Amino acid sequence: MAPIAQALLLVLNVALFIVIVHVIMSWLINFNVLNLRQPIVAQIWNGLNQLLEPLYRPIRNILPNTGGLDLAPLIVFVGIQVLRVLIAGYMF
Repeated sequence: MAPIAQALLLVLNVALFIVIVHVIMSWLINFNVLNLRQPIVAQIWNGLNQLLEPLYRPIRNILPNTGGLDLAPLIVFVGIQVLRVLIAGYMF
């Protein structure tokens, strides 16, 4: 079972990295450090949105409207961390 758990941890680590990159990129776009008119920035941003929207959408439907503050990435981040701890605890 250890190789399966290690593979799941790897997938969760990659997902965590993608969520962190998405959050940092959204900050950089909002503070006008990155410009969506640049083709490479727009492609990366659209790709990240397409990857993460299936995770964010159900959470956004459950959470109350908080205006401009999106808590869905935080919930996904915490969920991934909880899964990592559960899997790591199962391994040992």
